Amino acid sequence: QVQLVESGGGLVQAGGSLRLSCAASTRTFISYTMGWFRQSPGKERDFVASINYKSDTYYGNSVKGRFTVSRDNGKNTVYLQMNNLRPEDTAVYYCASNLLGSISAGDREYDYWGQGTQVTVSS
Repeated sequence: QVQLVESGGGLVQAGGSLRLSCAASTRTFISYTMGWFRQSPGKERDFVASINYKSDTYYGNSVKGRFTVSRDNGKNTVYLQMNNLRPEDTAVYYCASNLLGSISAGDREYDYWGQGTQVTVSS
C-alpha cells in the first residue's frame, strides 16, 4: 500500500502561483505513474496532470500552459507548479498513484489517493 500526502495548498489571489507537493511512502516510487486531480463542491473530479517514471507528461485542457507537473524520484515526491491561477481553479487537489501504468487522465487507472489539499483563488 502506498500512502500519499499532499501539501502546499492555500489562499492566493488571481494571477498568483502555488506549488503543491505530494510525498509517497514507497521504496519503488519510480515504478509509479503519478496524477493530479481536483474537485470542487458539487462537481465531478477533474483530471489536472499526469507524469510517468521518465517524466513524460499530460495535462488537462483547462490547465495546459499554466500548470507544470514534475517529480523527484530521489525524494519520492511529485510536484504541481500552478501559475496564473484563476478563481475557477479553486478546488481540493488530490494526487494519485498508478503502479506501472501509462500516463492517464482516467481516475479509475489510479490505485491510491492522498487526502487532498485545498486551493482557493480569490478574484
